[in-house]
Amino acid sequence: MRLGSLIHTKYITMHSDNYEDWMSTLPEELWDIPLTSLAIPGSHDAMSYSLDLNSSLIQSESDTFRLLDGLFYCLTRPAIYRWATTQVKDIVEQLSMGTRYFDLRIAHKPNDPSSELYFTHIIYTHLTVVDTMNAVASWLESHPKEIIILACRQFQGLNEKIHEHFIVSLKKIFGFKLCPFTEAVPSLRSLWTSGYQVMLSYDDQSAARHRLLWPAIPYWWANQPTASGVVSYLDWMKDMGRPNGFFVSGLNLTTDRSFIALHPCQSLQKLTRTNWEPLRAWLEEQVPGQNSKSLNIIAGDFIGHIPFVPLVIALNWKLLGRLKTRH
Repeated sequence: MRLGSLIHTKYITMHSDNYEDWMSTLPEELWDIPLTSLAIPGSHDAMSYSLDLNSSLIQSESDTFRLLDGLFYCLTRPAIYRWATTQVKDIVEQLSMGTRYFDLRIAHKPNDPSSELYFTHIIYTHLTVVDTMNAVASWLESHPKEIIILACRQFQGLNEKIHEHFIVSLKKIFGFKLCPFTEAVPSLRSLWTSGYQVMLSYDDQSAARHRLLWPAIPYWWANQPTASGVVSYLDWMKDMGRPNGFFVSGLNLTTDRSFIALHPCQSLQKLTRTNWEPLRAWLEEQVPGQNSKSLNIIAGDFIGHIPFVPLVIALNWKLLGRLKTRH
């Protein structure tokens, strides 16, 4: 068995299935390093479990696909459900399973006179953004030492006024839990001392007016339908060198519409399960830290249906070993 596999097996055996408070139970040697040096499990397209199959397509979809969806609704909607759904656990369950980074795609519906926002992935969710963020804030109340990173990105249909209204809403929901942006990334201990629990990344120029908001976090997206394609891309990106701050390695598969048409009985969940073992083998060999080839946030699909989160958390024990060796 490889050394990486041995470390993971030992960690998972020691910690059973409880990762609800994994940050607060990390060894003290890891409390004073920046969060960018830790391995943090993330949820790709975190809210796609709540897609509303009766909603309209999002604005960025092509006119051709819009026409097909109108003519062949009974075929396109099941396909959208099979391939646009990347998570099946709700956000509170994902939090309780140990997920600490959330990829959130946010939109305002066309012709909606309200400022209500929804999540998206081809279509809109039935859950609203504000209700979901309130649920996250409630979870944090009972887990005061857990730190989360919320990445608001790929906005659709928000004008400047709606952006501003949304940012104000987020400030009200999370209040003093919001960690202001700093060039020097904080450690767990410094966040605990300040009472901060939420780092809010906002991928829009509106963020410039708010010192609480963190800039966009780079997401390494392979855009590949096979494990070998994803691994090759991520290894290539590692060779190029890691960014200075937070960054996400997407351990998620992607298909185009021709692939979907040629595989009518497939789904993204089946494809993910089929490709899981080579992805797992690659994941077990990764190391967090500040090395140029070290990983930070690692995002995956179907949190809870594959043992992705515990494997990412366990990578931190490799970092612990390196720190002890130095001293």
